[in-house]
Amino acid sequence: MGVFNGLEINASGLALERLKLDTISTNIANVNTTRTAEGGPYKSKTVQFSESLKNAQSAGDTSQGSQMSYGVKVTGISQDTTDKVEYDPTNADADQNGYVHMSNVNLSDQMVNMIQAMRTYEANTSSAESNKDILKKALEISKS
Repeated sequence: MGVFNGLEINASGLALERLKLDTISTNIANVNTTRTAEGGPYKSKTVQFSESLKNAQSAGDTSQGSQMSYGVKVTGISQDTTDKVEYDPTNADADQNGYVHMSNVNLSDQMVNMIQAMRTYEANTSSAESNKDILKKALEISKS
């Protein structure tokens, strides 16, 4: 493991949380959208991610089987396909029976997800600062 791997791990976490916040803000902005360019109501989106693994090899070890974690990676953005239908015959998007297909975004769930993403982002920022402090101390030690 290299000297800067901790910062790379923090950077991957920060990028993930930023994408989550962007996705959440898009969901919140479209909470009442009944018609999109693709047709139909807006569908809630969620960021999918997994651990980023890389093959690791220690000094003198020729085996290829070990892997180490190097943060996280985005694997995709999924869309919730559940339908939400409300009766509103006055809506321009209502069908012949007066039902409107609404966005399936739950505002309270999105707010909880946003708070969680913000706190995780803050934790990654704090960890990155700690990594930087450790590297600065290591440089100071090497000078003397």
